[in-house]
Amino acid sequence: MAFILGSGSPRRLDLLAQLGVRPDAICPPDIDETPLKSELPVPYCHRITRQKVQAVQADRGDVTLCADTTVALGRQILGKPEDAGQAAEFLHSLSGRRHRVITSVAVRRGDRVLQRDVVSQVKVKRLSDVEINAYLATGDWRGKAGAYAIQGPAGAFIPWISGSFTGIVGLPLSETAALLQGIGYPLYREAS
Repeated sequence: MAFILGSGSPRRLDLLAQLGVRPDAICPPDIDETPLKSELPVPYCHRITRQKVQAVQADRGDVTLCADTTVALGRQILGKPEDAGQAAEFLHSLSGRRHRVITSVAVRRGDRVLQRDVVSQVKVKRLSDVEINAYLATGDWRGKAGAYAIQGPAGAFIPWISGSFTGIVGLPLSETAALLQGIGYPLYREAS
């Protein structure tokens, strides 16, 4: 049984290592992640994750894991910003407000797919232009949903969360461990 991580995220790789899991292969699928017209954040994240796990090529006995993280401000999906200007817009929108971070995780073995959606609440403090500009200069916003990563410099902007910290980072460990065990992956092996 090979374990295939369907993600190129170094954060997900690090989080899996906390569970003692080292992928045999890393195969990020290439799918269209454009939201459908009027699609809400949780169904969007669920759909994208399901498409990702179905798109990864694997043998019947292999276990494939994929995830997607979406930042939602009300009904609006804040994806990965295209440039620093859009990142600044996202950060101004999040400033002084609560938002949701949705991470959907799916594991597949053969035709069987198990999936969980984990929703956390995050509050961003009121940000000054100086703080936003300094953060943008770090480049940490690149490739991050909502233009920030809680585990990086933007962690200083987050005074409060409710939910799964590892889910906000990109892979909720408790739910991921349960999914892996549910699909038959030998997560906790006895020492010999």
